[in-house]
Amino acid sequence: MSYTPKNIPNGWALKKMPDVVKWSSGGTPKATEKSYYENGTIPWLIIGDLNDGVVTTSASKITELGLQNSSAKMIPVGTLLVAMYGSIGKLGITGIECCTNQAIAYAKELKGVSTKYMYYYMAMMKSELISQGKGGTQKNISQTVLNSLEVLVPPEKEQKRIVNKIEELFSELDSAVETLKKTKEQLAVYRQSVLKDAFEREKDGKFLKIKDFANVGTGATPLKTRQDYYNGDIAWVSSGKVNDKKIYTPTAYITEKALEETNCSVYPAHTIVVAMYGEGKTRGQCAELMIDAATNQALAAIVLQDNSVICKDFLLWFLTLNYEELRRKAAGGVQPNLNLNLVKNISIPYYDMDTQTKIISEIESKLTVCENIEKTANDALIQADAMRQSILKKAFEGEL
Repeated sequence: MSYTPKNIPNGWALKKMPDVVKWSSGGTPKATEKSYYENGTIPWLIIGDLNDGVVTTSASKITELGLQNSSAKMIPVGTLLVAMYGSIGKLGITGIECCTNQAIAYAKELKGVSTKYMYYYMAMMKSELISQGKGGTQKNISQTVLNSLEVLVPPEKEQKRIVNKIEELFSELDSAVETLKKTKEQLAVYRQSVLKDAFEREKDGKFLKIKDFANVGTGATPLKTRQDYYNGDIAWVSSGKVNDKKIYTPTAYITEKALEETNCSVYPAHTIVVAMYGEGKTRGQCAELMIDAATNQALAAIVLQDNSVICKDFLLWFLTLNYEELRRKAAGGVQPNLNLNLVKNISIPYYDMDTQTKIISEIESKLTVCENIEKTANDALIQADAMRQSILKKAFEGEL
């Protein structure tokens, strides 16, 4: 694998990696030997510690004994690091004296190039390194791949100029990216304030519980080992689908037999489902079924009664606003859960139908503006990443 520039400026040389950098890697002390880790004081880096910048902390530390009885080696401050496993091409420069595991390659020796110059050169080569990754779930590269690269080497003075120019342009980009990220954070706060304000208007103080205007049920998970329960015609949805907000595709399809022999019921399209338990932040989230579907036992299914005095979108937005409040109501041990009784007794403010329609219209109008701004910010962030690569490519073709 080699990098072929459009042109090589006068005074520059295209060299083989081993003529420029001597790579090495670390090791992992035996995990079952407590004396290698307990009360350790030597920073021991893993890929998660790399930050595409100066690395000054490590999640783990090992002892002197662990260092002596493994392939880990002490690395001085100012050493270039490259991830070879998983997050291929992720970079770092040591800001502390440390050692690493075998998943990180470090520049043991540099010949005719500076650490900063090679840092930015390797940043440009990241996509090529990733393309050479081999393996299943977690792709890896080896030092052989690193050594297969070719390196453009300009004179020392030109290297310094290139690094300074890259850092000047990256600094401007970083400032713009920070502004975009703050904009996204402010949008998240604004969304919550839009919802909060919508439901905090003058009212007569009347509240209704969900059980007053809707029927609330749940479902079950047909036994996975029963082949005759699956690959049928009935859509079945699990709690992970609430992340979709509007559920158009099921988790699986089950059979009539599964429906008859479990506690599943088919709920009509436009049923609101609330995750009563689940991993991460799923619990308390809600979504709308856009298809007729059965659910698993982790979902509460809210079906509005005929002539309900609360409309579906009003309830959906109210539950969205009160997501954190729902999570706080969850009870239990390691993984607190909601239950059907809690969902049935959620109180919501009552307004006449015209007022509900007005509230929904206001919310959706303001949030549409939010979504448009966020899309613009996301597009700009993608462009910023592309611009970094463009800057690096121009830098190493002598065009900066």
